[in-house]
Amino acid sequence: MTQLDFNRIAVIGAGTMGSGIAAQIANAGQKVLLLDLPRDDDRNGAGNDAIKRLLKSDPPALMDKSRADLIEIGNIEDDFNRLSECDWIVEAIVERLPLKKALYQRMNDVISDTCVVTSNTSTIPISLLVEDMDVNFRKRFAITHYFNPVRYMRLLELVRGADTAPDVMDRLSRYNDEVLGKGVVPCNDTPGFLGNRVGVFALQVGMDEAAKLGLPIEHADALMGRPMGIPKTGVFGLYDMIGVDLMADVVDTLGAILPADDVAHAVGWPQNPMHATIKDMIANGFTGNKGAGGFYRADSNQAMDIATGELRPRIDELPTKAIRAADDMLAGRETLHNLLDDSNPDETLQTKFCHSFLARVLCYAADLIPTVTHSPQDIDDAMKLGFNWIRGPFEMIDALGADMVAQLATEAGLDIPATIIASQQFGPFYHAENGTLNVRVFKTLTDHAYAPISLPDGTIRFSMMRQTMEPIASNASASLFKLDGDLRLVEFHSKANALTGASMEIVAAAAKNHGAGILVHNDAQHFSAGVDLNHFRTLIEAADWDGIDAFLNDFQQAVKALKYAPVPVIGAPSGLGLGGGYEVLAHCDKLVAHSNSVLGLVEASVGVIPSGGGVKDTMWRWYQATGDWERAAWETWMQVGYSQTGSSPETSARYQYFLPTRDNAVMNRDKLVARAMDELQNMADGYTPPTPPEFQLPGRAILQKMSDFMDDGIKKGWFFPHDKTVAMTVATIVVNVDGDEPLNASEQDMYDRERAAFITLAKTPETLARITSMLDDGAVVRN
Repeated sequence: MTQLDFNRIAVIGAGTMGSGIAAQIANAGQKVLLLDLPRDDDRNGAGNDAIKRLLKSDPPALMDKSRADLIEIGNIEDDFNRLSECDWIVEAIVERLPLKKALYQRMNDVISDTCVVTSNTSTIPISLLVEDMDVNFRKRFAITHYFNPVRYMRLLELVRGADTAPDVMDRLSRYNDEVLGKGVVPCNDTPGFLGNRVGVFALQVGMDEAAKLGLPIEHADALMGRPMGIPKTGVFGLYDMIGVDLMADVVDTLGAILPADDVAHAVGWPQNPMHATIKDMIANGFTGNKGAGGFYRADSNQAMDIATGELRPRIDELPTKAIRAADDMLAGRETLHNLLDDSNPDETLQTKFCHSFLARVLCYAADLIPTVTHSPQDIDDAMKLGFNWIRGPFEMIDALGADMVAQLATEAGLDIPATIIASQQFGPFYHAENGTLNVRVFKTLTDHAYAPISLPDGTIRFSMMRQTMEPIASNASASLFKLDGDLRLVEFHSKANALTGASMEIVAAAAKNHGAGILVHNDAQHFSAGVDLNHFRTLIEAADWDGIDAFLNDFQQAVKALKYAPVPVIGAPSGLGLGGGYEVLAHCDKLVAHSNSVLGLVEASVGVIPSGGGVKDTMWRWYQATGDWERAAWETWMQVGYSQTGSSPETSARYQYFLPTRDNAVMNRDKLVARAMDELQNMADGYTPPTPPEFQLPGRAILQKMSDFMDDGIKKGWFFPHDKTVAMTVATIVVNVDGDEPLNASEQDMYDRERAAFITLAKTPETLARITSMLDDGAVVRN
């Protein structure tokens, strides 16, 4: 795109959503005007408070704190006339129709006759919002429903009114896709649109079924979470995270606007068996993580017994179906079939929960077609982009088979939706043919046919693309694919994309069968959070030091082969690229990184060190940046010791993880593959692999400075004794600890020093204690 669709944007409403929208516009590098009501004590107090919240937010709403400078604040009395300069205004005030209508009337007297106006409402139909406005205003009006937190939730539901001009919809769609990085799903002006309609229903069904069956909340969350491809918070954990009171309000609001015959009313308020308990929780301040606790109480390691409403010790043991599902994920097998297996009488409650939950949710989604949308892809995209589901409802139906879902519906006493009957008769909702992925689109319940999936220009979702391809090589942890232009793509797909020996076998295979260029990418929520820590725990407990050395050496040689392949190599991460995941990226020629990528080396926090070339590469980058080997050693030591990470490419550049003069940041993760493929083809002509670096390690005089720094930190309570052990072991990699003079070292020497340092720490009981606490308790013990 050579020209922005919108150059001067204002957001009215500086609450959580309004400020989040303004922040994302600033993240895109554009100025934005943020207005709210004036306050007596500070005319722009609401805006000032919003900026403070953005700067303190965790995870950060801003890609860099400096982006706050792009947000101009004001109020709707003193600065209202500034709206005349705008070509797009986003209204994000409270969900009260009279207030919104009055604001639109005021705006209409000020704004230009070409200015686009949108509302962030999730509950009020367009027909009501603009019923008092003239036709010219209605042509320029739409709903842009963002999800919170705006930076991280990819979904934008774009809703047109009866009079909205097509070019307005096109401009909004293009800008949000290309500039703000959103996955735009067009929606009809129906209650709850798509995401909330299905997502909230699913949560309420999970709560309803758990309460009816007397299933512990830990088991409900564990079954409904990762095994089903839903975030691990499940329902009760998500209520606590979002806020019990906020979720109760969302359910109330949806209940007020859904059709009277919608089955969602049966799990809303007051029909839901948890309604009285939730009212009592809210009244007593138990509103979740932001309050005194919710269903889970972290301070006392307790959880609620939903049968009595009383607290009891938290159940840490996973239900057996969830344990087997984890094994299925590790092996790359489908998880849903195990959840529905009814052969074990000891799992009766678990089985009933899974049967009923899946039946009700999948049938509800299927019944929304074609009245709410004609395409199953719209609902699937809404759930994946707005609720972080791994698969949407129709993808889950295809995974189970329509016959199985029909059987579940019958068991649950539900009518089998017509769309599922169509799938039984004519085939799955998605079908790959001749290299194209198609989806069954329903003009009516009887008039339906396959059509290519709908994606904006330049968009490639590899999770969809891979359904049309066969891998060159594959195992349970990773696969190698051939792309157009004789390019290769390495995809990690283990549980949480934890790197294993099998993962690195595919990396090594790509270095040999390299084609014209190599792309390292996957479409999971996170690129990779590092090497499988469970594997190291097993080796350490067995005192298998040779096994650790062999694993690390295989990892090093795989990334080394990738680095020196005779073709360009690009890493295209999104989400977490940490530890070993980052070390794979560090050996690429270039990064094309999503703007929400979190990059860094975090091994020191669990008592080990990066040993896949991470320390080596960080020191080289710091030397390239400073030209000073001693400073490079110090910066590397500090960075690795503190487990520093960057929460965006912009902040990662401070640590040399992301190199702005070489690497590219992309706002929309769906553009990563196309952009990386273009870059690979541009780099191919005349490409030569990098020259192996030569290092110079400063003499041991710097060790005293490092030791003093750690001792001072221990005295001040910043560090614990093992922190110093780890830090001084890192020093053995970047410093000539055996002599006063600088020591020349090859790249392989640096790999060797990394492995030796790792094994030194692996032999300490303190490191094993840290690894064990991380794996068993989810938090690292300080020792």
